[in-house]
Amino acid sequence: MKQLKCLAIILFMAGSAYGQGEAKGFVVDEIIAKVDNNIVLKSELERAYQDYITNGGTPSQEARCQYLAILVRNKLMVAKAEIDSIIVEESQVDNNLQRRFDLILGQYNGSVQQLEAAYGKSIEQIKADIYDLVKEQLVVQKMQEEITKDVTVTPAEVKRFFNKIPKDSIPFLSAEVEVGQIVRVAKISPEQKEETKRRLIELRERILKGEDFATLARQYSADPSVVANGGDMGFVGRGMMVPEFEAMSFKLKPGEISMPVETDFGFHIIQLIERRGNEYHSRHILISPSPSEQDLKEASNFLDSIRTLVLRDSIKFDKAAKEFSDDDQTKTTGGFFADQDGGTYVSVDELDPVIFFSLDTMKIGGISKP
Repeated sequence: MKQLKCLAIILFMAGSAYGQGEAKGFVVDEIIAKVDNNIVLKSELERAYQDYITNGGTPSQEARCQYLAILVRNKLMVAKAEIDSIIVEESQVDNNLQRRFDLILGQYNGSVQQLEAAYGKSIEQIKADIYDLVKEQLVVQKMQEEITKDVTVTPAEVKRFFNKIPKDSIPFLSAEVEVGQIVRVAKISPEQKEETKRRLIELRERILKGEDFATLARQYSADPSVVANGGDMGFVGRGMMVPEFEAMSFKLKPGEISMPVETDFGFHIIQLIERRGNEYHSRHILISPSPSEQDLKEASNFLDSIRTLVLRDSIKFDKAAKEFSDDDQTKTTGGFFADQDGGTYVSVDELDPVIFFSLDTMKIGGISKP
């Protein structure tokens, strides 16, 4: 039910592609493939497959097989690297490990306790798991560069190869990008807030005079769920709603309607229907104040000044995001979208349409205007 007016500047880093798959539960480890002295564990396949599903992949056995093929190929690269004495510097592994770990930690608001609870492991164990993954990726990357350094392929050769592939055998590949953002939520003026509260007080008075709560909720509430439930939230327990909403719900008597309550979503009037111990049944009407043109202009000017500083190299993009972005989900990761393993490549299908269409006109390394 959150509707915020915000602006953003976007940093477009890079793009690639990936296949699609389905999710499965946790399984006990077993060896499912072996390349020289390097093994592929079943848990590796399940983890890669789960990440893929989380990112919007379509369930299929073919996708699972494709992921197994990728893992086997990577082990083959590692084996070849061992034969050719291809190594990566420990400092390079450590730097990449720390960056990946910071991105993962950022998804838990920098809380080590939350991260450990989510993974069921200590920080040391989590880093050990990531270390092996990062080192293998760097070795594979270096081996690929070694193999292809003297290879040249013309556009005509690529076209001939592509045309030889049967059309029904061409896999669907969803593009991935590495992209960062700095978000500025337009500040709502005090006048706009007061007008919103006035409208809610009027609705409250109409309900007290006998008008139907659900009907008014469907007409005026900004919560999209009201179409189906008329503002009725059903029974919820402590900690399930934002603090301000919950606190007011526990203060009210059954049937009582609150005065306007402000939350991150906007302003609400809340009616308590019933309370059972630590659970309560309530309904609400939400109105989110809209920023004025001046509010939007101020947010845009602020972002434009940040963009100028980044372009002049007066501040790094990731530092600016951590310092100035209003988006809690990405500011802790330096503005970058990240998956649960700290990877910074995301499917374009998951991006907000505004960001997606902005990237379409950007070059790698470019920074958009607000």
